[in-house]
Amino acid sequence: MAAAALALVLIPIAAACGVGSAAGLDPTGSIVIDVRSPEEFAAGHLEGAVNLNVEDGTLLAALPSLDPSAAYIVYCRSGRRSAIAVDQMRIAGLVDILDLGSVEDAASVTGLPIVR
Repeated sequence: MAAAALALVLIPIAAACGVGSAAGLDPTGSIVIDVRSPEEFAAGHLEGAVNLNVEDGTLLAALPSLDPSAAYIVYCRSGRRSAIAVDQMRIAGLVDILDLGSVEDAASVTGLPIVR
């Protein structure tokens, strides 16, 4: 019984992380944010993504201008920076955020191509 209850708690957490759990997600209407450096972004990013680097303060500076009613998809190289970005976004009052981890996972889940 406890294992079943734990599974019910962990399923939404895994879905929120998004990696492999939301395959086929339709990104239409969502704002896709790449939180890597501009150099990483230039090397390959999801089509239509906005580059808001989490490590140099660009994301923090942009938070006041982000629409709190919009849906956001966030990714980076491995998932570490996207998790940090999602925390910052939630603290700023944004609620509809999906962390897809790496650029490759985000491309797989959303179906968006990686462009250079």
